[in-house]
Amino acid sequence: MIIRIVQMTFREECNSDFQQLFAERRHAIESFDGCRHLELWQDAHNKNIFFTYSHWDTEAQLDHYRFSEFFKDTWSRTKALFAAKPQAWSVLKAG
Repeated sequence: MIIRIVQMTFREECNSDFQQLFAERRHAIESFDGCRHLELWQDAHNKNIFFTYSHWDTEAQLDHYRFSEFFKDTWSRTKALFAAKPQAWSVLKAG
């Protein structure tokens, strides 16, 4: 299983826009083959920083999502709200 964590920093005035976009698209993301879990987190000290945390059966299934037209559209809408460059990690559970 692959765990994907994406950190995004938004312009303050765009926080609610991003949260609305995530809420609108969440079900569709979860419907992609291989997606087992999806959460949205907000930093405890900086309300402009959000993380998506997701579990995928395989890296190939994650990549299928990441290269889909749906993702391209979602990501282009999300990028327009950024205050800083996002960071992303694909990790495995240790042990």
